[in-house]
Amino acid sequence: MRYLLISDVHSNLEALEACLGWADGQYDRMLCLGDLVGYGPDPNAVIERLKPIASTIIRGNHDKACSAPGLPEDFNSQARFAVAWTQRELRPAHADFLRSLPPGPVQMEGFQIVHGSPRDEDEYIVGPGEARPLLESPATQTVCFGHTHFQGGFMLSRGGGFQAIRPPSIKDGMVLALALEPQGRYLVNPGSVGQPRDGDWRAAFAILDTRQERVEYFRASYDVAKTQEKMRRTGLPELLWVRLAHGR
Repeated sequence: MRYLLISDVHSNLEALEACLGWADGQYDRMLCLGDLVGYGPDPNAVIERLKPIASTIIRGNHDKACSAPGLPEDFNSQARFAVAWTQRELRPAHADFLRSLPPGPVQMEGFQIVHGSPRDEDEYIVGPGEARPLLESPATQTVCFGHTHFQGGFMLSRGGGFQAIRPPSIKDGMVLALALEPQGRYLVNPGSVGQPRDGDWRAAFAILDTRQERVEYFRASYDVAKTQEKMRRTGLPELLWVRLAHGR
């Protein structure tokens, strides 16, 4: 089975369409690791696009915040502004849909999907301090996660060697094919579709191939200026749309 992994779309329709265009015909099922909304200008359109085609969608922290009353205290001022704007923009049926999304972890056939971490859906796995204990846990074989907006992840080889996975920034399309060792342990992050923060502005996604036992990482250019103009017109904070072009 080939699973398309997408995460952190953040209401960026142009980036989502670019990913779906590149992935067309290359996967059997689509899995979304959360944060469909927040930050970007097209929350309703993104939900309408993903809802009928994704086999499994779990909630992210922005999905939870944007579909709940009030504003989250642990978000910065720009994120809180975007949450308030999204709450006003969301159609009632779409807010209900976000509220209905299950939290991770969700067990798939041979792997798990989470938004943040198997321990806490809001936890960031950013380095060995968070990753290594998870990889050394008997409960972890392969976990697909998002939340950090960094494409790649972490691995523990069958010999116990710890390594970060960092796909190179090269031309559009597949940027890395990583073979999964039968006795290795993996934390796989497809990256952010709509707001990468790993220094590469292009939309990111991955395909987990359970037959070939490998992960394929992809990047896709999109019309970032179009998304930025939408955000500018809606009055979303300048920092949120300027950063899109820098992958920060």
